[in-house]
Amino acid sequence: MSLLSNRRPNRRLILAGALGAATAAAMPARPFAAPAGRRRFGVTLHPYYSYVANIVGDAAEVVPIIPAGFNPHAYEPRPEDIQRIGGLDAIVLNGIGHDDFAGRMIAASAKPSLPVVESNADVPLLPAAGTAARAAGKVVNPHSFLSITNSVLQVATIARELGRFDPDNAAAYAANARAYSRRLRQLRADALAKLATAGTTSLRVATIHGAYDYLLREFGLEVSAVVEPAHGIEPSPAQLAETIATMRKLDVQVIFSELNFPSAYVETIRRETGIRLYAFSHISHGDYAPDLFEREMARNLDTLVLAMAEAAP
Repeated sequence: MSLLSNRRPNRRLILAGALGAATAAAMPARPFAAPAGRRRFGVTLHPYYSYVANIVGDAAEVVPIIPAGFNPHAYEPRPEDIQRIGGLDAIVLNGIGHDDFAGRMIAASAKPSLPVVESNADVPLLPAAGTAARAAGKVVNPHSFLSITNSVLQVATIARELGRFDPDNAAAYAANARAYSRRLRQLRADALAKLATAGTTSLRVATIHGAYDYLLREFGLEVSAVVEPAHGIEPSPAQLAETIATMRKLDVQVIFSELNFPSAYVETIRRETGIRLYAFSHISHGDYAPDLFEREMARNLDTLVLAMAEAAP
């Protein structure tokens, strides 16, 4: 069954809520240019821009529907961004909680029946981390793109569905997806080769928020504690004290925080526990670029290798 559809709602694509119009000035998105008259495929998040740009090459245009520089966790749809949807032929979504704003934008656009590609349809999903996230109904962890294996699965799904929508270029999309996936798998293979001599596979880790479970599980690591109740929600003093006590009890060796999101309590944890602190990229900053996902995931993998090597006996 095709996953390119205009059916909403569905079990993976959470599209709900009322449109909150805003008046902030627009920052122009930088689409991956294509020859005139070609298909225009929308995306919501930086990793999906990279996925789709590498799949379509110069056969189609990739259009971010929100400008670079906005935090997708706090983004509210704006009229000028909604207008962008009217010129799309289809849109590729995370669809499991990271870009819920897209549903409101599509519903308010000139194309309320815009075909949607559900990127995560074939991805084994993890439960959401943090009590606040679960209480808000976020039953799955939406950060599936922070994993090489899951990214390869999403790339295959996107290429297949865009090929069904654009059959003239289906073969090219499939070939491009295979080449891109080979590069992604090579990143993972290179990291595993470096870890072969790291000397530890039992690293006990904590994370500031629940985004990195997919990446860490891919390398055999389980998260022992998550500091934030939900992404962007700082823990109360009591919650922070409880988390610090948990990390001490479990003998956590490494904490992974997030680049570009400094928090005062992160330094408090480091000072109180002495646990090594490393930062991963959330791949949500900077300009949209076809190579952004590869660059940022290479950085994440280097960080993971360093953390495991430095924690080795």
